[in-house]
Amino acid sequence: MSRSSKIEFWAGVSAFLVIVSALIGMTLWLAKTLVNEDLVPFTGVIIQGERQYTADSDVVQVLTQTPVGSFFAADAEYLRQRLETLPWVYSVSVRKEWPSTLRVFIVEQVPVAIWNGTELLNQDGERFVGEVERVRESLPKLEGPNPHVAEVFRQYRDIQLLLARNNHNIERFILSERFATRVWLTSGIELRLGRESQLERVQRFMDLLPTIEMESTKGVAYVDLRYDTGLAVGWHETQPGE
Repeated sequence: MSRSSKIEFWAGVSAFLVIVSALIGMTLWLAKTLVNEDLVPFTGVIIQGERQYTADSDVVQVLTQTPVGSFFAADAEYLRQRLETLPWVYSVSVRKEWPSTLRVFIVEQVPVAIWNGTELLNQDGERFVGEVERVRESLPKLEGPNPHVAEVFRQYRDIQLLLARNNHNIERFILSERFATRVWLTSGIELRLGRESQLERVQRFMDLLPTIEMESTKGVAYVDLRYDTGLAVGWHETQPGE
């Protein structure tokens, strides 16, 4: 290789190294810029979804408990998980929108019952720790052993569906430690259903209630259906309205 050829070769190598170094430097600068919260910050949050118990301020407070990061560095999945820690939130979706906005869509829990006086159950029978005193509508009260909440909710739902055919509604539902079921209706009648054949016993109650009410002018206090056939009836001490 001639001297001039060597000079050209090393000049080319040097130029190549300079270009590569410049590209690396630019890449590092760009990467640093994109994750820099001060240079590519979020400037707004759009919060959507019909809500009764979760305020915008609750959402913003959770989002800002720790640094959100830049538009490019922020982890939408992590932010979603943080927002789902709010007690009244059932599900959340979080999306980044260019150039500087977070869009949050919230689906709230729908309380359908009070569980053991301190917690709430949603439409799936799942417990959640929403403030019971904040519930604006009257909810049935379900009670039972915590490990058996799913069984309590299943029984409650099935029995309520059957009772609703005759316009009866459950006010209180108890599953005891021995798995015996007792139900109080909004009409004030207590049903003692025991541990077996609850739906058949509820149907027997509905079939016989017109006949039972004809037996006395006093209101029905309870109906004990824990028999293979028949039932026992207790009456209020006074007539309705006294």
